[in-house]
Amino acid sequence: MATTLQIKRENGKIFCPLTNSWHIETPEEKVRQEYIKILVENYSYSLDQMAQELKVTNSQRGQGKARADIVVWKSKADKDASKAAFIVVECKAENVRIREEDYYQGYNYASWAGASFFVTTNEKETKYFNVDKDYLPKELVEVVAIPTAEESLVDKKVKEILGKTKTFTREDFTKMLRPCHNIIRNNDKLSPEAAFDEISKILFMKIRYERDKSGSEVFTLKKFKQLEADYEQYTRPTLKRQGIDLPYMQILFIDTKDKFKEDHLFDENDSIKIRQNSFEQILEKLQVYNLSDTQDDVKGIAFEQFLGTTFRGELGQFFTPRTIVDFMTHVLDPKEGEIICDPTCGSGGFLIKAFEYIREQIEEDIKVEKARLRAEIEGDHYDELSEKEQLAISEHIEEMQTALNRELDTQVEGSRMYHLSRDCIYGTDANPRMARTSKMNMIMHGDGHGGVHHHDGLLNVNGIFEERFDVILTNPPFGSRIDKSQKITEADRFTDEVLIAKYREKYGEAYDEALKQVNDHIGKTLLSLYDTGSMSGLTEVLFMERCLRLLKKGGRMGMVLPEGVLNTSNLQKVRDYFEGRAKIILICSIPQDVFIAAGATVKPSLVFFKRFTEEEERQYAECKRKAYLECYEQYKVEADKLLADHQALVDAGKSRSKGAKAIRSRLDAIASAATEDAKPLVKEYFDYEIPVAKIDDAGITSTGAASSGNQLPALEEEYAKYRRAKNLWDESKKSVSYRQGNLGEIIRVENGREVTLHGNN
Repeated sequence: MATTLQIKRENGKIFCPLTNSWHIETPEEKVRQEYIKILVENYSYSLDQMAQELKVTNSQRGQGKARADIVVWKSKADKDASKAAFIVVECKAENVRIREEDYYQGYNYASWAGASFFVTTNEKETKYFNVDKDYLPKELVEVVAIPTAEESLVDKKVKEILGKTKTFTREDFTKMLRPCHNIIRNNDKLSPEAAFDEISKILFMKIRYERDKSGSEVFTLKKFKQLEADYEQYTRPTLKRQGIDLPYMQILFIDTKDKFKEDHLFDENDSIKIRQNSFEQILEKLQVYNLSDTQDDVKGIAFEQFLGTTFRGELGQFFTPRTIVDFMTHVLDPKEGEIICDPTCGSGGFLIKAFEYIREQIEEDIKVEKARLRAEIEGDHYDELSEKEQLAISEHIEEMQTALNRELDTQVEGSRMYHLSRDCIYGTDANPRMARTSKMNMIMHGDGHGGVHHHDGLLNVNGIFEERFDVILTNPPFGSRIDKSQKITEADRFTDEVLIAKYREKYGEAYDEALKQVNDHIGKTLLSLYDTGSMSGLTEVLFMERCLRLLKKGGRMGMVLPEGVLNTSNLQKVRDYFEGRAKIILICSIPQDVFIAAGATVKPSLVFFKRFTEEEERQYAECKRKAYLECYEQYKVEADKLLADHQALVDAGKSRSKGAKAIRSRLDAIASAATEDAKPLVKEYFDYEIPVAKIDDAGITSTGAASSGNQLPALEEEYAKYRRAKNLWDESKKSVSYRQGNLGEIIRVENGREVTLHGNN
């Protein structure tokens, strides 16, 4: 029978068996005692072969003397003889993912103690590392586990565990998902899309379970069978008496649906639609992964690649190749604090990339700030300080690291990543499957899914309305038309009063105005909402106008469009419309092959616009006025005579006569002629450079495979230099810095506003 360890608590204190004393139950102490319990109960280590807060020393600057949180020896005899330790555990108190740069201090403790394994744990995750005692690491080598007490005594077994490095890649994960897909197709005869839905359910069941277990327990087939046995013995009989008779597999899915209820990932009445043996086979294949702590870029990109493979046929139009997404995002270079939208988001590729792009900026900034503040806290005379003073500084550094790590947690209200995730990423898709899939895809990549909705991208919804966005990235539907008879109906009206109140509080009067776009136009045609609706019913034209309206003044957008859409003679009015409201800042022609795998037959271009600033609007209006007056001069003599004749008729009470009407008609014709004549002059007076590039290799072949000669990164680099030299847009980013307060607390300074950050809470 396994040994158990009872954690004792009393009056805000927790009993520490390794010191045989009561300590104040700080968040860190809580984590430490809970992990000691895990070592005893799950790994069979005894208390007499462990120590708490053991001193370790080294002469390296900044790490002179320290205390390891938990130290484990192979035996009590090794401990008593002061031999090298076997495992060193570093406990963190915050419910935040520990960043890699924070591991090194604890790793060094493990190295100085002569340990073979280093463990770091907090409320959310536990990681295990191989310790090379001869070298300080350039990078940490993660392993899948630590040995049990019994395994620790077998050198061969220890060596085997040390060699099981945790190097999961997105390729591994993708390869794992494909046979899962085949299991369902072979066993359950479902379509590729339906099979994907079932795998998604299992993935999110696994995520839910492993998150609830704080990453300390993997949802394996063995674990499922254990839980199922308990359910069948104790719970199912009770539920049967209540009229509920469901297998445990369905009960777990119901719990998962409830967990993600607000995210609308699953239909309310949805269930697992595969046989239990299929479910168990898939669970067994996935059990090598802990999805709670698998890196976002591993599981996210794997999920995305699997998604693209699954839907490449029927729903290929919803997938923009990653090379194109990366290029367009880098060209527009979104910054922290900017609000991004894709009104035709498909699988969420552009939104995910924008989220990742800004997240990397924030992560790098935090890394730099940690290094700077650490040097500041240590000071110039660290090595001359006493052990007590050094320990106090080490604790201060950990508090600082904890506080800054919380800035990177999407669940910590007020953090920089919380703001990015909840306030800066928005999207819609008219296809309900893709809207749900986009949300799933974003969760797999790290978050930012809350602003995604199932909705017609041409209509306002929630936070998606005019003049809200700094950056728009999109691949709109093209090659089709909006029918003149298509009307806005009651089904388009947003009626959830709870959410309306929520959004009204968040967005103010602008939200009420946004609702009017639909509510005041029920029964009217969709085309009537748009200026270009009278010029063209092409979806690409309407979405160009939609995106332009969504942008703030000075905002920028990138779109995948049919090549030459603005050069065709029958769309001249459309071109004039956009030229009067935005600058074209780049046109990039790409091979047709790029989208053949997605079912496209039209050769595409990547077109980038910047909406006029207020000053540019003024300049354009002045250029237009000047050009018109110049061109009007050639008609002025005739026009003046017509005006005089018309006034005479008015004075004679003949303003409604055929003669007066004829004069007015001629005056209108003159004005139209002068306007048309002025167009070349307007371009001359409001002149700016339009960069045009042609790419022969965009990193993807007609089969969807990667090509070796991708020219987009070089173009991206060249364009970055160009736009900065030309000051194409305001490149000032959100101003964030950190400083120490009078009591050593860390204070975020953001655009002049100060916020005190908290560490262990």
